[in-house]
Amino acid sequence: MRNGTIEVAPGRYRETFGRYLEDFTVGDVYEHRPGRTITDTDNVWFTLLTMNTHPAHFDYEYAKKTEFGKPLVCSPFTVALLVGMSVSDISQKAVANLGWGDIKLPHPLFPGDTLYAESEVLETRESKKRPQQGIVTIRTTGKNQDGVVVCTFERSVLVWKRGFGNADD
Repeated sequence: MRNGTIEVAPGRYRETFGRYLEDFTVGDVYEHRPGRTITDTDNVWFTLLTMNTHPAHFDYEYAKKTEFGKPLVCSPFTVALLVGMSVSDISQKAVANLGWGDIKLPHPLFPGDTLYAESEVLETRESKKRPQQGIVTIRTTGKNQDGVVVCTFERSVLVWKRGFGNADD
């Protein structure tokens, strides 16, 4: 699905991404690749761009004195990165994100860790107000390089049904 192509003219092909409502099956799990190693620069930039002033993310002397002994990856960055990693599978054909919920961060993530993501389809349904679209709810799980779960959340996305929208234009 993710790396398909369509022929747009004789001998001319366009890469396609994402899924239409009909392509989602409850219980399916999509492993999003590649993984992403988080650098110190990523963490500091995201922290400062979002005005998150907690020193545990960018003050090494402060972080040395915490229970972790080193800087933590800013948790909203973890969520944002996992969402981004899932776009080509989950929401490339989305009309809109409808919401995130049940966000959990059971284990710390540190600069130098590599983050991997996977998403499980929890529910699909047709939209009651938009007959050409439907709603997909997924649970995304982020794991570090050792397979330890560092983040989970649910996300609901409004997506086009096959044959509608401009996703493949």
